[in-house]
Amino acid sequence: MRPRNFDKEDAIREMTLKIIAEEGLENLTMQKLAKAANISPRTIYIKYENKEDLLIKIFVEEILEFYETAVLWGFSETMDFAGGVQKLWQNTAFYLMSNRPSFVLMQYGKSSPLLNKVFQEKNIQQGQYFGPIHRWLQRHIEAGLIRDLPMEVHRAFLLSPLLDLVNEYFEYSDRPVQIITPKVMAECCEMVIKGMLK
Repeated sequence: MRPRNFDKEDAIREMTLKIIAEEGLENLTMQKLAKAANISPRTIYIKYENKEDLLIKIFVEEILEFYETAVLWGFSETMDFAGGVQKLWQNTAFYLMSNRPSFVLMQYGKSSPLLNKVFQEKNIQQGQYFGPIHRWLQRHIEAGLIRDLPMEVHRAFLLSPLLDLVNEYFEYSDRPVQIITPKVMAECCEMVIKGMLK
């Protein structure tokens, strides 16, 4: 049998993601989380300083690796540029649209000052995650197909439009008509490919 504290940590993580999925990030409180996980709030504060600390640590420990695996599924750094962009968009869209809590936490993590702190504490270096994408982009820069810009700029140009479209997808999930269709996603992906090529 696993030690009791591991069970509590699992319950905290599971209920955090459940509350985010069902009620939204803004409705997650430590009191509500403690009640849902059937533990005392003090137990949560033993491992996490506050709500931000909880969210960022779950982001790094629970989401980032799963996200990386999903995004890179079937992707190769030797792919041609258009095929690589299409594969990354397909994988990323599928993962995020199927994992709303992960998407919400990723959006939160991008804007939180604690993200850099956690990356430093865990000694996560730039390029440690998504290395194949960085090498793939570098190969196309060296081949003269795309501009020689910092990797962060290429990554933003490549994925920021997709993240905005996923956000719109969730915004429209409760409306009569979903405007973010596979056809719209494919057309937007083509626009990004054309925009990045020299």
